[in-house]
Amino acid sequence: MTLQELIKEGESKTLEFKETLPKNDSIAKTVIAFSNTSGGKLIVGINDQREVVGIDDKEIFELQDKIASIISDSCHPNILPEIYTLNMHGKIVLVIEVSRGNLLPYYLKYHGKDGGVYVRLGATNRQASVEMIQELERQRMHQSFDEQIAWDTQLDSLELSPLQNAFSKIGKTLDHAKLISLKLIKQEQGTYYPTHGLLILLGLYEHVEIKCARFKGTSMAVFLDKKEYMGDLFTQLENTELFIKNHLHLKAEILGLQRTETYEIPIPAIREALVNAIVHRDYSNFGRDIKVGIYDDILNIVSPGGLPNGVTIEEVLLGRSEIRNKVVARVFKELGYIEQWGSGLSRMNELCRAAHIQEPKIKESGDFFDIEFVRPITDDKVSDTVVKPSDNRRIPSDCSQQEKAVIEYLFENQIIKSKQVEKLLNIKESRTRELLQTMVEKEYLVKLGSARSTHYKLRKAVSDE
Repeated sequence: MTLQELIKEGESKTLEFKETLPKNDSIAKTVIAFSNTSGGKLIVGINDQREVVGIDDKEIFELQDKIASIISDSCHPNILPEIYTLNMHGKIVLVIEVSRGNLLPYYLKYHGKDGGVYVRLGATNRQASVEMIQELERQRMHQSFDEQIAWDTQLDSLELSPLQNAFSKIGKTLDHAKLISLKLIKQEQGTYYPTHGLLILLGLYEHVEIKCARFKGTSMAVFLDKKEYMGDLFTQLENTELFIKNHLHLKAEILGLQRTETYEIPIPAIREALVNAIVHRDYSNFGRDIKVGIYDDILNIVSPGGLPNGVTIEEVLLGRSEIRNKVVARVFKELGYIEQWGSGLSRMNELCRAAHIQEPKIKESGDFFDIEFVRPITDDKVSDTVVKPSDNRRIPSDCSQQEKAVIEYLFENQIIKSKQVEKLLNIKESRTRELLQTMVEKEYLVKLGSARSTHYKLRKAVSDE
């Protein structure tokens, strides 16, 4: 995207606007947050309506010097941004561009590391928690939380059979040497200790769980069913998948001479999303867990922790892979749950496209990663209003020729979209909208879905004419 296109998108994890130069503290906090997260641009001369108002070009050099001094005096370790101007539609804006640093964490000098570290969450700067600061320090040393030793747990007190069984199912052995090579255990002063990764895989921490719920309607107001799954990660994954299957619709298709039943959302795509949540969630924060919500319109999988190591959502969707939990990821790869690094989300999209349903919405929402599958409209949801192929095929006597053509098409094909109507009748988009709206008002059709998934079916009233 060009800078102009980015401005239209609005403020984000890597972009912030100011109409005029903000106070010293505000500049320093934004620069620090960008340095600790994904880098970014602070643009001066853009108002809250995303309009380019520009700055006084007589003040450019003075502003550049002032900004450089503020950053030098307030931030530690040293941050060296690029400060430059751009001419946009004849108006000058000032850009402070910051790269992600490699001396994490960065902080305000006068508040120190304990109170002066800021990170970027969404389009805001947030003071980092103790857990966030520790994570930034691990990132600087290229370590992950799950690689570190769990000093308070004795290795001989652990029951390793869930992990051993997972390996034996695929014909592999989990012996002492394998435990070491996968960094499930580490030696210190002649004694072997488990790592956090081993305890996570065995589900021995209280926050290592998945909470599942089926809600009535499209809000969280009323529960229809809920379960909380603990234990080893492989059992959690299996139980969560079963819970989801129990609350999804099955659709039947005749392929050749065989009748096959498939779920409304491809199960392999759901499994990719669940594996992604389990492998990449933030386990260092002991107060949060994975949540799966099933509503009438969506299936939502939310895992704690934003994208690791300064990665942006755009980079992830292009296939970039940054692994937060190296031990957990290595074991899941060894067991075949991960085919290829960086391919999970693209494969999930491909599976949905192949099933002719909408691709899932993937987003980083603050300090959470969110995958949302849109549930297709199924016949049982509208069976009391929509005519089926076997119903009477009489056409209302007061139909226009165009309306008659649409109804005849629906007798054979069950659903129709506006683009298909345009092609069928060789009419323009505006006339298509008008025709379909009239047919809905006459109660010939029922309108289903929204946006790109909008489609139309026949009402039963049509066959009663």
